[in-house]
Amino acid sequence: MRARRPTGQHSVVPVDEEHRPADDSGPRKRARWFFRPPAKAALVIALTVGVVVTVTPADGAAGDIVSGFARVVRQLAAPSQNGQAFAGTAAVGALFTTAGGQLGHHFCSASVVDSPNRDLVITAAHCVTGTSGSIVFVPGYDSGATPYGVWTVTRVYADQSWRSSSDPDDDVAFLQVGQVGQVVPIEDVTGAEDLGISMPARQLVEVIGYPNSANVPITCRNWTRQPMSDQLEFDCGGYTDGTSGGPFLADVNRTTGQGMVIGVIGGYEQGGYSPQVSYSAMFGAGVAALFQTAVAGG
Repeated sequence: MRARRPTGQHSVVPVDEEHRPADDSGPRKRARWFFRPPAKAALVIALTVGVVVTVTPADGAAGDIVSGFARVVRQLAAPSQNGQAFAGTAAVGALFTTAGGQLGHHFCSASVVDSPNRDLVITAAHCVTGTSGSIVFVPGYDSGATPYGVWTVTRVYADQSWRSSSDPDDDVAFLQVGQVGQVVPIEDVTGAEDLGISMPARQLVEVIGYPNSANVPITCRNWTRQPMSDQLEFDCGGYTDGTSGGPFLADVNRTTGQGMVIGVIGGYEQGGYSPQVSYSAMFGAGVAALFQTAVAGG
């Protein structure tokens, strides 16, 4: 499992212990999504918003997105065997708890995904279900810097089958995020990844995640494979606790640094017990239906 449950004063209080997943350790195109009639009902969890942290992006932050992407491109030149630390990219960030108006611990990873309302983030369901309290998303987080602001998670969308049985094939969640007093949506600040549904299992992807032991993300490029039905596998070292929810990005544009998210670290073994092997649920009709529910805000 790659998610770290926060402890101490920054802990996230479970909403429903009965259905809490087991824990062993710790601005651009319309989304590419293939919609089929929903096979499963979606669960919508409204989070209790406690302290709201609002950070206005620094002047020129939007203009800095391109230079940030350029750094990513240099890091992702060829397939690799171990994740490498880098300065981050605008549309991928870390999930934090908050306390007393301050950021607590980052415990999972997430990425902005293109949507009509431009306010959605995707992560693993095991990162955010069975919890309450204030959770924030910090895109582009880098060694304490929050160059694109701090965004409060106001709603969590997860499939009912995840809630009822922690089905690894449904370990995906969409988060609605915003800032109090601000009308500009996150996608207009950071850009976004396209959502890839029903994509081929074998893809050359870049995977980004925030290990709990570091304050910068890691990135690695390799091919995915399908080790079992409805699951993807990505092999690269360094993906420890905290990288859960990190995106599998295919078709990354070498100019913008943006791509198509076809998976998130999670699924089988909630992302994998070995730092060298990561898993993701494959994005099919269930994820498409969940995305539609999140877009509708139901």
